[in-house]
Amino acid sequence: MAATGISERVEVAPAGHGHAVPTSFWALTLGTIGVVYGDIGTSPLYALKESLAAATGHAGSSALTREMVLGVVSLILWTLIIIVTIKYVVFVLRADNNGEGGTLSLVTLAQRALGHSTGITIVLGMIGASLFYGDTIITPAISVLSAVEGLKLVTPAFDPYVVPLSLVILITLFAVQRFGTASVAAWFGPITAFWFVVMALGGLMHIRDDLSILAAINPVHGLGFVANHGTAGLLALGAVFLSVTGAEALYADMGHFGRTPIRTAWLGLVLPALALNYLGQGAMLLAHPEGLENPFFLLYPSWTLLPMVILATVATIIASQAVITGAFSISEQAMHLGVLPRFRVMRTSETEKGQIYVPFINWLLLFAVILVVVLFESSSALAAAYGLAVTGDMVITSSLLFIVAWKFWRWSPAVAALVIAPFLAIELVFLGANALKIPHGGWFPLLVGTGLFILMWTWRKGTHLLAEISHRGRPPLAEFMRRAETSPVPRVPGTAIFLTGNAQDVPAALLHNLKHNKVLHDHNVLLTVVTEEVPRLHDEGRVTIEKLSDRFSRVMVRFGFMEHPNVPRALKAANFDLEDASFFLSRRALQPSAQSGLPLWQDYLFIPMARAASDVSDQFCIPEDQAVEVGARVTI
Repeated sequence: MAATGISERVEVAPAGHGHAVPTSFWALTLGTIGVVYGDIGTSPLYALKESLAAATGHAGSSALTREMVLGVVSLILWTLIIIVTIKYVVFVLRADNNGEGGTLSLVTLAQRALGHSTGITIVLGMIGASLFYGDTIITPAISVLSAVEGLKLVTPAFDPYVVPLSLVILITLFAVQRFGTASVAAWFGPITAFWFVVMALGGLMHIRDDLSILAAINPVHGLGFVANHGTAGLLALGAVFLSVTGAEALYADMGHFGRTPIRTAWLGLVLPALALNYLGQGAMLLAHPEGLENPFFLLYPSWTLLPMVILATVATIIASQAVITGAFSISEQAMHLGVLPRFRVMRTSETEKGQIYVPFINWLLLFAVILVVVLFESSSALAAAYGLAVTGDMVITSSLLFIVAWKFWRWSPAVAALVIAPFLAIELVFLGANALKIPHGGWFPLLVGTGLFILMWTWRKGTHLLAEISHRGRPPLAEFMRRAETSPVPRVPGTAIFLTGNAQDVPAALLHNLKHNKVLHDHNVLLTVVTEEVPRLHDEGRVTIEKLSDRFSRVMVRFGFMEHPNVPRALKAANFDLEDASFFLSRRALQPSAQSGLPLWQDYLFIPMARAASDVSDQFCIPEDQAVEVGARVTI
């Protein structure tokens, strides 16, 4: 697919160097604990509490029953086993797109498996990406709020300061993104590993409060709870899904750490620690139902409350950092795949390719996170908004995984369905349970996801229409070259490089240069930048040069969808002489019109998006002193 208009400029941030991904197996495994499992590792702060609150109808500990506790703990344990362990750790991590993972990476894998780009895979990818952004907005808010709320157990006097303190932490977190995470990332793994150990110890100390909690390992308790509690059971089921928020990170971060370290960290530490903590919370609640107000922090002695609140806050900051980094990565993939405008991207590491910072996305996320904190004010209120985006994203992953298993792994349709259908069925049940929360806050991620999907669809539709309009009436390339070389137009020395999205078309800038400047350079290069449906390419074969005639050449430069398209660097690496070259770029002034293809309301969405995007010289890192822009007015 042509990449003109869908890639972005990459700069080196003024300070910071992004965290270096360790190279040894155990260092990779430790890094995985900090980056991949930070989000799911903070779920015990609120998952069991909110699930039981939903089961009791928020009536409090007086309505809590043994059946509820055993049922909800059982549901949480088996959700971790089925969704995370079996689906993601065993199956989804096999969907390796040249070392990369994530929803949009899975889209390109599905397209490659089908042999062409299909509307359904692109639509699924856009829905998945839109829901991921909704998750990215809610995760920092609910995680930090739930940690800071622990201060109320130290003393109720902290109650009025929970929201202001949470906002200060979140604003600081987003403000430091531009500097990278090198100075603190080395601590992410050890701190998060310590957090998991502390959670496991807290659970172990209380399992003996009521050893009957071990019966929750039997899935019959979970199934019986849902079957016998009607709507309350479904509401609790929706809240249970809070325990696996962050599971998508296992796949999204595969390119940074690899399958084996991710699997080792999950089975060796993360899953046992989570299971022990949930069992400990359940045993404590069986013995002391009044602890329902905040069962996580009550696992620990009163003298450790303040240190635990501080540790929990640090853990939630790490979890939020991982989600924000994921938002930058998926934004970059979306730009390359043509579903988002190109925005300015800054590299926060001179050595690590994956460490980037997208200012526009960063500040937009901060605004949205502040809005949800002010709007919902507490983690319990925000819990109603959580889960819908995550379950929707997982349904998308399962749908795309079926295509990959069938077409790419060459499984028979029956085998692919037999393996994937149970996961999809379970996730659809969870999605339906979370849909019950729409009136109570679930509308927020749905609203965000719908809005972002409309923007992505408008951008994709608008760029395709714009390409179609710009190509109308252009002469065939061979005919144009024949006329240009035989015409009496004056020749000027040097090389003119004209960027075009279609290698078979005459670039608009070349047509306008001849029309207005009435000159032709000695050497004219028709340059096309292509984004391949693989994450990265080797330098060998990246640049293809084809001589069309004495004065015209066609050059194609290829980049993977996870790469940063620096065109001059790629040309120089291919021994292309740029000393006497000028890049001619087209600039369009867009005008809305109800008769040009897009509905007028989409015009008023697409045009501001196009204006907000970085220009082509920024997009491909073309030096300003070598760029010549030729403008045209286009009605769209």
